[in-house]
Amino acid sequence: MCGRFTLTVDKEEIEKQLLVNIVDYTPRFNIAPSQPVLSIISDREQRKAGYIRWGLVPSWAKDRKIGYKMINARAETIHEKPAFKRLFERRRCLIVADGFYEWKRTENGKKPYRITVNDGVFTFAGLWDRWSDKSDGDELVTCTIITTTPNKLMNDIHDRMPVIIKKEDRDSWLDITTHVPALKDLLHSYPAEEMDAYEVSTIVNSPKNESGECIKSLASQ
Repeated sequence: MCGRFTLTVDKEEIEKQLLVNIVDYTPRFNIAPSQPVLSIISDREQRKAGYIRWGLVPSWAKDRKIGYKMINARAETIHEKPAFKRLFERRRCLIVADGFYEWKRTENGKKPYRITVNDGVFTFAGLWDRWSDKSDGDELVTCTIITTTPNKLMNDIHDRMPVIIKKEDRDSWLDITTHVPALKDLLHSYPAEEMDAYEVSTIVNSPKNESGECIKSLASQ
């Protein structure tokens, strides 16, 4: 799964790599579900960046609390599950990150690792939707991160990993005219040789902890 990630690079670097303009950017060291995440969608003419709440609340949901259970969507069944099928076809987004955390089970308990990509900034494959509360008209725009089977690097840490869309495939992912077979071809694990992983402090276990200490390698301390 993917339940925590980071976005710590400079705003200018994100804008340069992803060709977007960003407003109200603050580096984040421990992003958790239910929090706003920097995401990109396309209106066919240009990419647009903004913040979407992490934890999908489908438009048909009766209660917004369902979002806590829908932070991830499995790539293997995304094209057929009622909660995701329509969004997979029409409402895809890129969720911006520069690292994500995963917890490895060991004899001494779970140990957190931060996983990065050589390019620095990267983008998760995501789906988004808009939900309105019928009682008060309150509106939420929410998203979920798609996961897949692990590559060789991740296999030693966890049995799932987020789908990372390569830079050359981002336009196709965002383009609503891209057909489902082509989209499914993008939902694979990222090359292990282009990633790195290192153990970090257990302070990341709590989403209340939000500082540069979260991303420091234990090996360098």
